[in-house]
Amino acid sequence: MGTKCVVVLLTLFGFAPCFSLPAPGAGDPAAQAASIVKEAGFHGGLIVHLGCGEGRLTLALHRQAGCVIQALALNERNERKARETIRRAGVYGPVSVTLLRGCELPYAGNMVNLLLVEKDGEVPRGELMRVLAPGGVLLMRSEKGWSKTVKPRDPATDEWTHYLYRPENNAVSRDRVVGPPRHFQWIARPRFSRSHDHLASVSVVVSAAGRVFSIVDEGPIAFAAGRPRWRLVARDAYNGLRLWEREIKKWEYHLRDFRSGPAD
Repeated sequence: MGTKCVVVLLTLFGFAPCFSLPAPGAGDPAAQAASIVKEAGFHGGLIVHLGCGEGRLTLALHRQAGCVIQALALNERNERKARETIRRAGVYGPVSVTLLRGCELPYAGNMVNLLLVEKDGEVPRGELMRVLAPGGVLLMRSEKGWSKTVKPRDPATDEWTHYLYRPENNAVSRDRVVGPPRHFQWIARPRFSRSHDHLASVSVVVSAAGRVFSIVDEGPIAFAAGRPRWRLVARDAYNGLRLWEREIKKWEYHLRDFRSGPAD
């Protein structure tokens, strides 16, 4: 408990790592987006753009990073203009716009990987840090450029890097944060398993560095005996967004009896 309190207090009072960034490509949304992605060290996940204006920078960020972005407009005019900008580009869906009402952000805690704030003071700093995922980046614009804050990872959390925790196979982690579930953080496919009698569609799950890695059979759920479609899938551990996948041509017999393996 003491460790958690220290981390929260340091964040709320601005002692997280901060430094100034050069004003990114003034007047050119594409150049600004490239500079933002580079300086933030962004490698996929969820971007939130608070104070999106008419949406030109939001659109440029999507084209640069190729990820899911939600823009938060501060008034109805900008909400309408930003939606028009994004719809004209044909990318509404992965990029969306909503009107911010009040000073609470519409996200679960620890969910956003990159939070871009155009104007300080609209939302309390504690609320900005609440929605950032551990290791997530807050970029705030000022007259001097951008300031950068990285949300620290809680040292009381642990990783599960092997089938049975670590190479020693003791199946007991050192995590002191995990507890009874209180809500869904995210829900992702497969929503249904291919079979309840044979090998599960998601057979292996490990986690490291804010990522969840799993081996998934994405073959047809309507025909359990059909050929499997194995994939190694990486998702963001905090918001569930699919970051990448790799095909596995041959892995495990998918009609193997339920609960009989694999153990690797």
